[in-house]
Amino acid sequence: MTSDNMEQERAPELLIGAGSVRDIERLADAGATAFNIGDQRFGMRLAGHIPEEQIAEAIQAAHSKRAKAYIVCNGILHNELLPALPGYLGRIADAGADAVVFGDPAVLIAMRQAGVKLPLHWNAEMTSTNYVTANYWVSKGATRIFLARELNMDEVLEIKRHVKAEVQVQVHGMTNIYHSKRTLLTNYWEHLGQSTEGERLDSERKLFLIEEERKEEKHPIYEDANGTHVMSADDICMLESLHELMEAGVDSLRIEGLLKSMEYNETVVRSYRQAIDAYVADPEGYTFDEAWLESIRERQDPDRELSFGFFYKEQVY
Repeated sequence: MTSDNMEQERAPELLIGAGSVRDIERLADAGATAFNIGDQRFGMRLAGHIPEEQIAEAIQAAHSKRAKAYIVCNGILHNELLPALPGYLGRIADAGADAVVFGDPAVLIAMRQAGVKLPLHWNAEMTSTNYVTANYWVSKGATRIFLARELNMDEVLEIKRHVKAEVQVQVHGMTNIYHSKRTLLTNYWEHLGQSTEGERLDSERKLFLIEEERKEEKHPIYEDANGTHVMSADDICMLESLHELMEAGVDSLRIEGLLKSMEYNETVVRSYRQAIDAYVADPEGYTFDEAWLESIRERQDPDRELSFGFFYKEQVY
């Protein structure tokens, strides 16, 4: 094994969502080593809709860049979707998908029905908060656990020490703070007596929810095929403290690129890639380079603060 390959083995994965083949190519060139992709029938808060018939092309695009392609099936699944799920899982397996991201046990049943065996990444949003629950899903076949974004650093590191699977942590971007299957924006427009015809209520249309007591905070809100999503008013940015997660052996570092431009996401990926590579090359001599963060700040929306999220504070539920 060459020294370059050995460093790649030691380096944590750098993961981001991609909504098209072109997105995969650009973000891989910036330094991403894995991608979350999927069809919006089964996946929620995707970077873009890649329909079933185009999934194989997207998987191949990732593999051609020596990156992995994970198929996101984290949606809230209703009965009418279940008949199509085994066939979809069979198709992505045949196309060479590297793993399935799931939250609903129905995905596990459908995989069994389809005779599909793929690595499983458990992503249950806010409920992945302790290692006992995580290890329960490991016993059901999960090979990776995506930790809740409300955990602080000590809790993250404790779970990493005890969980019997890979651990994934979000290190950059906004987080979802509310989701409803209802079309709340459409309902609001109709309540006002206004037609939604011609209106864009999805992530391309910049709409915000603002609290009366905290008018300086703007929460992006959008509506799509999976309902209504309200996002955080700031962006996590763990670049300065990335070494703490790497020292602990966190396996996958996730960048959330929702509602960001491709140029912004490329810049973020490039900065995290530089930090990861510098640490892997010399862990003991690693020092943070302020230029990595400055390049992100130059593209950061001035209305959105870069913060450490809950990594250094207690969450109050």
